[in-house]
Amino acid sequence: MKLQVKAAAAAILAASLTVSCATAQESAPAAKTTKSKSAAPKKVEKKSAPSVEEQINKLRTELESQINGLKSSLADKDAQLKQAQQSAAEAQASAAKAQEAARAQQQAVTENSSSVSALQSTVNDMKAANLNVVTTLSDETAALKKAVNNPTSLHYKGITLTPGGFMAMETVYRQKAIGADIPTPLSSIPFDGTSSASQSEFFATGRQSRISMMAEGKSGSYTYRGYVEADFLATGINSNNNQSNSYVLRQRVVWAQAVLPHGFAIQGGQMWSLAAERAKGLSYFTGDVKTPQTIDPNYLPGFVWTRQPGIAFTWTGKKLAYGLSVENAQTLQGGSNCPVSGSYSECLWGTAAAQSSSYNSVNGTYSYNMSPDVIAKVAVDPGWGHYEAFAIGRFQHYTRYPNYKTGSSVGREIDSRSMGGFGGSLRAPVFGKYGDFGLSGLYGYGVGRYGDTTLADVTFDSNGYMDAIENASGLATVELHPTPRLTIYVNFGEDFAGRVLDLSSSTAGSGYGVLSAVNTGCSTAVLPSTGTTSTAAASCSGVNKFVQETVAGAWYDFYKGPAGRIRYGIQYGNINRQVWGGSASPSATAAENQFYTSFRYYLP
Repeated sequence: MKLQVKAAAAAILAASLTVSCATAQESAPAAKTTKSKSAAPKKVEKKSAPSVEEQINKLRTELESQINGLKSSLADKDAQLKQAQQSAAEAQASAAKAQEAARAQQQAVTENSSSVSALQSTVNDMKAANLNVVTTLSDETAALKKAVNNPTSLHYKGITLTPGGFMAMETVYRQKAIGADIPTPLSSIPFDGTSSASQSEFFATGRQSRISMMAEGKSGSYTYRGYVEADFLATGINSNNNQSNSYVLRQRVVWAQAVLPHGFAIQGGQMWSLAAERAKGLSYFTGDVKTPQTIDPNYLPGFVWTRQPGIAFTWTGKKLAYGLSVENAQTLQGGSNCPVSGSYSECLWGTAAAQSSSYNSVNGTYSYNMSPDVIAKVAVDPGWGHYEAFAIGRFQHYTRYPNYKTGSSVGREIDSRSMGGFGGSLRAPVFGKYGDFGLSGLYGYGVGRYGDTTLADVTFDSNGYMDAIENASGLATVELHPTPRLTIYVNFGEDFAGRVLDLSSSTAGSGYGVLSAVNTGCSTAVLPSTGTTSTAAASCSGVNKFVQETVAGAWYDFYKGPAGRIRYGIQYGNINRQVWGGSASPSATAAENQFYTSFRYYLP
């Protein structure tokens, strides 16, 4: 830009010089003047025109002044430009700083928003926690008041004592008399030929009333429990219905339990057998054992159970449970070929009359057990229903006279027999909250005592060898809950004992269900030869083939709350008992109809 200004100044200077020269040439002739003759001479001073040099100097001065002004202006503009550039740089730096500040501000806003959200969430959690604390305090206060005013448990030396049970008034009416009070002897339903079958019977009793006590203590992660339960279904030497109805207390369940961490538990004592169905897992609490809905304390055929001493090891998870138990054994014998009529021990332990009968006179209801029964079980609770599978292993020994293995007519030999079976159960809520369907059973050889009817486990052939009897038990049940207070139930169950024959015997076979049995007189009453009591004909010798029962009933809770429970039950049952027929005689059936009522108060 400076070069352009200098060029412009040079051009202006050249133009000025040209104009000055031309002006000087035009005014040159008037240099000399003629004096006027008439005019008085007067001396006039004339101003001389500036010279070219003066004009050039003047122009130079002006140009220099203009050039200096332009330089000054250019310098100012350069300064302004630099200032503008500096201002622009500062502005750009400020903009970048502002942008960074804006970014930081945005990040701060985001962080603040997150902090606000977290704070809001914390506040909400604190509100919920405070509400829970208030609710918990309210519940704990209510529970404390309830514990003080209406305690469900008692505390003694650091343990919790929980009483339980119920008081019952119950009745039973049977179409055919059995003379057994409220428990029904399922394997002894009378045939029509007996005198009792021509009469009905009615009993009222409070013997099924039950008392229980749970003791529970904790030590770290361990829980220790003891439980006892009893009723009055035992009979003492003088127990009768004549006047005082003085029936004695009976042991039902007495056990101890240690609950270990991680779901393990050990329990031992008089317990429900591991074979019995549970409601969930493998609990040993009486309330968790799925007994059939029935008033009869002997339950009904098909229900698989015992209550006996044993020790059990269990592991329980969220949906799966395993168990192994070692339980007291007892072997039931049935069938023909008894050397001493009516002698339980002689029937069980041999076929030679030379065997001592002192065993029978001491304790005729105890078998000489070789070892305890072993039961393994798995239970599954997948979220819909409850399912179980189990196996039973049994072992028994016996003595034979004489020693047939050596061919000697004197001496004795000891032999053994292995028995067992498999079973399972399912309980499915097919009716949703209004009820469920259940199915359970057991099949095997020598497992009759685990069926509710307690049919025979073993029999003997004509040579005194022990044979296990084929046994099967099955129970189907439907339980409905139309309302919270009403329960309606229908059960059908059966216990079965198969035929075991020794056809080598000259008496048309020995064993269980022999072909020589005659049942033609089971329904015929004969006149007594002495006395006044009619008995069934001698031609009714078959042994039990199966016992079936169909039961229908209902329970209604008049009250269920903090003060306990009051309920009333009614039930009808039809029992059919069938015995094995012989080669020339069909099987025979005895039927029984019975009606039960129950009025109970349960402790809370």
